[in-house]
Amino acid sequence: MVSAHFCRLVALQICALALPIDVAPAQQVNHATTLFNNVRVFDGKGQTLSEPTNILVRGNLIETISQTPISVDRSATTTIIDGGGRTLMPGLIDVHWHAMLIRVTPAQSLGDVGYLNLVAGNEATDTLMRGFTTVRDVGGPVFGLKSAIDEGIVKGPRIYPSGAVITVTSGHGDFRQLTDLPRTIGGMLTRMEQTGGAMVADSPDEVRLRVREQFMQGASQVKLTAGGGVSSPFSPIDVTTFTATEMRAAVEAAENWGTYVTAHAFTPHAIQVAIAAGVKCIEHGMLMDDATAKLFAEKGIWLSMQPLPEDLRLGFPVGSVQRAKADEVWPGIGRTYELAKKYKIKTAWGTDVLFSAALARQQGAILASLTRWYTPAEALIMATSTNAQLLELSGKRNPYPGKLGVVERGALADLLLVDGNPLDNISLIADPANSFKVIMKDGTIHKNTLAK
Repeated sequence: MVSAHFCRLVALQICALALPIDVAPAQQVNHATTLFNNVRVFDGKGQTLSEPTNILVRGNLIETISQTPISVDRSATTTIIDGGGRTLMPGLIDVHWHAMLIRVTPAQSLGDVGYLNLVAGNEATDTLMRGFTTVRDVGGPVFGLKSAIDEGIVKGPRIYPSGAVITVTSGHGDFRQLTDLPRTIGGMLTRMEQTGGAMVADSPDEVRLRVREQFMQGASQVKLTAGGGVSSPFSPIDVTTFTATEMRAAVEAAENWGTYVTAHAFTPHAIQVAIAAGVKCIEHGMLMDDATAKLFAEKGIWLSMQPLPEDLRLGFPVGSVQRAKADEVWPGIGRTYELAKKYKIKTAWGTDVLFSAALARQQGAILASLTRWYTPAEALIMATSTNAQLLELSGKRNPYPGKLGVVERGALADLLLVDGNPLDNISLIADPANSFKVIMKDGTIHKNTLAK
């Protein structure tokens, strides 16, 4: 008979083998103190700037906001910044970003994963230096990059990861070639799936499996493609891809994890199928009609919209399938924003830049282009506190618990000091190199051109 002592020893050895040798912290601890004197605050919610104000950041939180002087200990860990009447505002948030797919070509995205991560890490630093302190990544093998940023190995924004896009055979996100067919159920994964860019799921059970795999890796939400897309070679815009049963399987799996599904969809039918299945957020929606807009409002569904620049459409070759689909979708951008305003739909903002370092550098300019439909204050509110509300849908899967997108006591200290008033001149956001004098993320100063 085996002794209890022997069983305990075996159990301890098994536990020891299960532990990694060196566990890095998920987040760095920040013990610094920063005092911003004489700033005018855009708090991420209001339409005007504050009177001259002083703000104390301790660690990674905003501790004090006062129009009277704030006393601090002048130690080596304390930084005092004279704002000189400049604007202090929340860090910007982009909720439709693909961190691993910005600078590379489509072919490179299926190539060496080490190269892909190094390029993405460099771009992540540039993203932060453009004032974007948080992104919601809606498709790509981003988990390693997120960990490297969180551990301080790479400078970059907070990342809310979706992991691989979940698609169907011939759906948007299926970048396989005809030579990859027929697909064998349970067979070898294609390169697209091996890299974690997208996963094909053609039944409710496969959908559950692929969704759960993303959560196992740390996804804060998952993304499915409910309809056709512009860039995918075999995915007509008018097609509705997942069945209602398949979509509900994803929603059920996400709800069991306490979070949500967001769905790529352009057409009314694709949108309506997704909403009926329980999807909480629609990406794009640019071909919606009036009845579908009303459905958004009635159900409280989020619309994650992008004022896609003409340069993105013109980047597709004339005569290509992708260019024809882009020409079909682009006219709907303005109409969709008008419907969103008409029915007071909960509208978030993102860019959806793919395979273009040049367009990524225009991230702030794409935000500023919202003034075709909104005031500068409305546009900046959307890119700060409103986007932060969408991020909160991830519930306990939120990788950064705390208040984002606002300047208020107790909020996470993601802050920009702007040389000017972006509520009067939103083009300042489009020139981050000159306009942003200080960039702070999680209480750490990553740029300070006012330092003596």
